[in-house]
Amino acid sequence: MKDKISALLKASIAALDCKADIPPALLQNVRVDRSKDKAHGDYAANIALMLAKPLHQNPRDLAAQIIAHLPESPEIERTEIAGPGFINFFIKKTDIAASLMQMLADERLGVKPAAAPETIVADYSAPNVAKEMAVHHIRSTVIGDAVVRVLEFLGHKVIRANHIGDWGTQFGMLIAYLERRENESGAGLDLSDFEAFYREAKACYDSDADFAEKARRYVVLLQSGDAYCRQMWQKLVTMTMAQNQAIYDRLDVTLTPKDIMGESFYNDMLPGIVQDLKDKGLAVRDEGAMVVFLSEFKGKDGKPLPVIVQKKDGGYLYTTTDIACVKYRVNDLHATRLMYFIDSRQHQHLEAAWLIARKLGYAGPEIKIEHEAFGMMLGRDGKPFKTRTGGTVKLKDLLDEAETRVEALLTERGSTLEGETRRQVVHHIAIGAVKYADLSKNRLTDYVFDWDLMLSFDGNTAPYLQYAYSRIRAIFRKAQLQPGPIVLTAEAEYALADALTAFPEAVNQVAAKAMPHLLCTYLYDLAGTFMRFYEACPVLKAGVEPQQAQSRLSLCLLTSKVLEQGLHLLGIRVMEQM
Repeated sequence: MKDKISALLKASIAALDCKADIPPALLQNVRVDRSKDKAHGDYAANIALMLAKPLHQNPRDLAAQIIAHLPESPEIERTEIAGPGFINFFIKKTDIAASLMQMLADERLGVKPAAAPETIVADYSAPNVAKEMAVHHIRSTVIGDAVVRVLEFLGHKVIRANHIGDWGTQFGMLIAYLERRENESGAGLDLSDFEAFYREAKACYDSDADFAEKARRYVVLLQSGDAYCRQMWQKLVTMTMAQNQAIYDRLDVTLTPKDIMGESFYNDMLPGIVQDLKDKGLAVRDEGAMVVFLSEFKGKDGKPLPVIVQKKDGGYLYTTTDIACVKYRVNDLHATRLMYFIDSRQHQHLEAAWLIARKLGYAGPEIKIEHEAFGMMLGRDGKPFKTRTGGTVKLKDLLDEAETRVEALLTERGSTLEGETRRQVVHHIAIGAVKYADLSKNRLTDYVFDWDLMLSFDGNTAPYLQYAYSRIRAIFRKAQLQPGPIVLTAEAEYALADALTAFPEAVNQVAAKAMPHLLCTYLYDLAGTFMRFYEACPVLKAGVEPQQAQSRLSLCLLTSKVLEQGLHLLGIRVMEQM
């Protein structure tokens, strides 16, 4: 409905005598908002207030002119001018009911595909090779995946880029140690503890001169394409990503092995990047290294920020790789929007790399490059989330503990579920709770990881929403009637209708802002609105007229569908019974 009202306003403004004096930029996004107080209408627009100053008119007088030129619309009952010049729109109640019936019949629940689908590259997760995924990887992984699900639902072509850390000088050490371990065991190695492997390799490098020399030699051979070193390197990558894929599958994350685009992927492009910088006079030799000085950024000394793109020994840095990423994703993948789900501490590094890429002409002004930054995951003490001994928490261990806690919680609540059904319910609640605890927070802020809060069946949590869904589904196991035409009469029905029709807006906001918490907030509010409706408007009780019961069953059914679809877009499963 917001889009329809926006179109009506644009048509009205186009018919005004003063239309030539209106700045085009002001009309690009005519804002229409839902009214919080329904006594002031269903929707409100402030376009008269925006245009009054450039047109040198009184905003209320201008609002009256806009209303006078509005095209006829069968959905709008009336319009009013409020306050200094807001235009309020009242929608016909019969049209609201019809909109709900259309949502119910639409598998997309009223969410229209994007008018202009884009090719989007989403860079997220990005674990390191020969290290187990730690708890800090969860933010990039689940936030990125939720946004990707929403973008694909809207019809965009999304290319997932799992930019794993699979290149660098440390791989000489890792290859040498893998070789030693395989020689000692006499067989292929099942590398189950990467943390110990990395620690032992570093100890050998620090204490054994011959080992260190071999490691340094293997770095050179690997970077020059030596077949043996590449084979050993590939073993490390394969073993690591097999473990990571098990975590992705457990988290119900949509990343697969085909989405891997690690640092090594861009290695052959790096000499050309540096050459382009030289040719354009952007990079200069400074103390043996190739450096780009960016006047747009200042160092601590107030001088232009020096960005090294090639070390004096010929090696390349992360910045060079990130410049290559932009070039490849725009030129080869033909993306028009690049999204990077990387923690906020990397912001200046990314901005510098993207600025250099733009100076090189790799991405024009029409290409959107976005840092979808996120804060840190903290413990209840307000410090970075760690084990009791101060070590890094492995993501696998966190998920194990979540399932253990949910199993105990179900027992405490007297659950009678058994066998495979119980195992699935435990898994879905545990994984949903861990993911939602992250997704429901504004990604720009740090958040406190609290087991008690995230596993609660009250408040803005996944268990609460999953339980709300299962409670609605239980209604249909008892119902003798089928859902029927929706007729709105009670105030609680109108409130639920208003909440339901806001679903498309919530989905589109997530796509535009890469903020999954907006959808979480919407679903939590919807569940609360439904509970108030269910208390105020009996569905199956004796004395309820059949037509009214059927109408309310349709409202229940639509609510369950929206909850299910919304949680699916967040990567969270629902269950018929809990």
